[in-house]
Amino acid sequence: MLVLVSMTATAQRDVTKFLGIPVDGYKPEMKKKLMEKGFTYNSPYDYFEGKFDGRDVQLFITTNNNKVWRIMVYDKTPYDKEGIKIRYNQLCRQFLNSQDYVAANLIGSNYLIFDGEDVCYEMSVYKKTYKASFFQCLEQPVTESCVDRNRVKESLLQEYTQEEIVHPSDKLEKKIKDAIQRETEGIALEKLGKKSVWFMIRKDFGQYSIVMSFENEYNHPAGEDL
Repeated sequence: MLVLVSMTATAQRDVTKFLGIPVDGYKPEMKKKLMEKGFTYNSPYDYFEGKFDGRDVQLFITTNNNKVWRIMVYDKTPYDKEGIKIRYNQLCRQFLNSQDYVAANLIGSNYLIFDGEDVCYEMSVYKKTYKASFFQCLEQPVTESCVDRNRVKESLLQEYTQEEIVHPSDKLEKKIKDAIQRETEGIALEKLGKKSVWFMIRKDFGQYSIVMSFENEYNHPAGEDL
């Protein structure tokens, strides 16, 4: 029974997806699903090659305790400093305009590289990092049914009596509803934070490329082995 409950809970988790594939489960499953999507597996070096967003890429699977927690995507074709600005800004706009993502930075337009900015100079001299972070939107909205009512009650008991909570006044009833709403929003934000997607500019030997990461933060290393 406990195993069944655990399996059900895992299956119901709203996790990050890559090309519709949940970034979860075990590596052999993920390898099979990526090959079904048309990616070719390079066995000696343990990575995949194929097309993503119309470009030739390499994919790497990262695991933690045998569970997949990240898919890394690397551009195979490098850009010069002007080409990478166009590519990076294009990606930013695609994500910002997508209904499937929300910017981790509330002002997502701050991710854009402005005209006239010298990427080479900024990265070389000021060690600037060009990185844009997003969250995949939740597939199912979080409702008040997810809220731990006992937790809300315990917090209110610091200010009100048991009797007042059981038979609340109009003022207290509104306060209870507001507390439940805050808890609901907090749960939604916590779940959203588990669906991380980011991309950044990578510089190697004077050439630039995009590296992108799709992460399932439920499986992220949390110091278990320390």
